[in-house]
Amino acid sequence: MRQDGRLANGMRQITITTQYIKYAEGSCLFEIGNTKVLCAASVEEGVPRFLRGQGTGWITSEYSMLPRSCQSRIPRESSRGKTGGRTHEIQRLIGRALRGVVNLNAIGERTIWIDCDVMQADGGTRCASITGSFIALCLALDQLKKKNVFKKIPINHMIAAVSVGIVNGKCCLDLNYAEDSTAEVDTNIVMTDSGKFVEVQGTAEKEPFDGEQLNKMMELAKKGINRLIDEQKAALKGVI
Repeated sequence: MRQDGRLANGMRQITITTQYIKYAEGSCLFEIGNTKVLCAASVEEGVPRFLRGQGTGWITSEYSMLPRSCQSRIPRESSRGKTGGRTHEIQRLIGRALRGVVNLNAIGERTIWIDCDVMQADGGTRCASITGSFIALCLALDQLKKKNVFKKIPINHMIAAVSVGIVNGKCCLDLNYAEDSTAEVDTNIVMTDSGKFVEVQGTAEKEPFDGEQLNKMMELAKKGINRLIDEQKAALKGVI
C-alpha cells in the first residue's frame, strides 16, 4: 500500500469535464487525484512564417501554473520577465506529442493553440496536460469538421501520458507529489492507443535503474495509458 492507500499499479481518480470554457473551440478540465489542469484549444487562421505556402497546419502549446496551484505561491512568469526552462520543456513536449498523431495537411494553413493552465498541482502535471489537451484538440477539430474543413477528424492515433517511477524500491504508477519528490526514478511516458511510444522521459534521481525495472515501469505505463484512453473515449463519445 502507498501513502494514499493505492496499490503499486493503482491510479488516482480521473474526472473529465468537456467544454469547460465557453469561448474556446475545444476545452476540458482534466482532474487526476488532486491535480487539476484546464486545457483549451483555439483555432487561428494562418501558420508560422516557416510553414507559409506549404498547405499544412501547425499545433503549438503554452503551459503555466497558477500562482497558488502549489502549497506555496509561485510568482507568475510574466512578472519575472521570462519563461522558465521547465515551462519551455513542457510546452514543447505537449506540442510534439499532439503533432505526432494528427494529419496536419488536413488542417490546412491554420494554427491550433493549446493552452494548459495548472489550477492545482499534486504531481503529474505534464502528463495531465497532454492527456487533457488531446481531448480539447479533438473537440476543436470537431468544430472544423462541422464547418466542412474535412469530412473526418484527422487523428491518426489517440494519445495519453502517465508517470511511473520507483519509490522506496518499488515500481509505482501515477505518482503524486509526495512520491514524485522522493522517487529514486521518475519517468513520464506518452503512448498511443496502439501501444506505441510517442515520448519517454526517464531519470534516475537517486539510484541508477536496470532493464528489468525499466520493463516493469513500461508495463505499468501501458496499464495506465489504457485506462486514460478509455476515459478519453468516454469523454469524446460521438466525436471520434
